[in-house]
Order: sequence, then C-alpha cells, then structure tokens
Amino acid sequence: MADALREIGAIARALDSISNIEFKKYDLTKGQYLYLVRICERPGIIQERVAELLKVDRTTAARAIHKLTAHGLIEKRLGKMNKKNKQLYPTAKGLKLFPIIKRENVYSTSVALTGFTPEEKEAVTQLLTRMRENVASDWEAVKKGKQRRY
Repeated sequence: MADALREIGAIARALDSISNIEFKKYDLTKGQYLYLVRICERPGIIQERVAELLKVDRTTAARAIHKLTAHGLIEKRLGKMNKKNKQLYPTAKGLKLFPIIKRENVYSTSVALTGFTPEEKEAVTQLLTRMRENVASDWEAVKKGKQRRY
C-alpha cells in the first residue's frame, strides 16, 4: 500500500507533462491550464479559493493567475460584496480554450481507466476522493504552520 502515493504521483506527473507540452501552443505552461479550468467552471471565484481547490500556496496561485491575466485568458474584477477580493472571470479567449482543455481531460481519463469495469471506475473515484479528503486536513494544518507528527 505504501506504493499507492508513488503511483498516483507518477500518473499525475506524466499527465501534467503531456498537458504542458500540448497546451504550450496556447501559451499555457506549468499547470496554468488547471487554474483556467477552475475559473471557467466557477466564474467570479476569488484567488484564495482557486489556491484551496488546487492545493497550492497563495504565491503560486498569484503567479499563475498573473500570467493568465497577462495572456488575456482571465480578468480580475472588483468583488461586489468585498472590494478587496478581486473576482476572476475567463475572457472570451479563455472560454475558447476551455473545451479544448476539457476534451484533453476526458481523453486522459479514458486512457487511464482503459480496461476498468464501471464498478472499478466508481471504486477508484470513491477511494481517491477519500484519500484527497484525508490529506486535505494535513494540508490545511501545515499551511497554517503546524508540524505533522510522524
């Protein structure tokens, strides 16, 4: 069971590398496509929430969001309720890329689950969701400066 995280990591790195190569022609590099997808899925989301969804620190999210803004893929607007929180929206250019990225995701998922029965696909999804939820509490604690006990 100790190798489960190694396998998940290898899958994630391989798919991320493929995506970075394939999306380079759209000026999307180093996982920026992940940010664009979350913003397209949730127009008006704030930067901090994007960071939480992707499990990255605020600085990393800020850098990626800055690059997406510079490339004209997203825009920041003043929040309606809280003027300090700028809401993020995809531009027309960003919305045009969204289905391309989603199509790649569907294809990658299909390749990864080739040969799995519908029951196995459901079981994998449920188990990985539980794993993500288990890790999320550690991520939150460490992010706030707490030390994990090994």
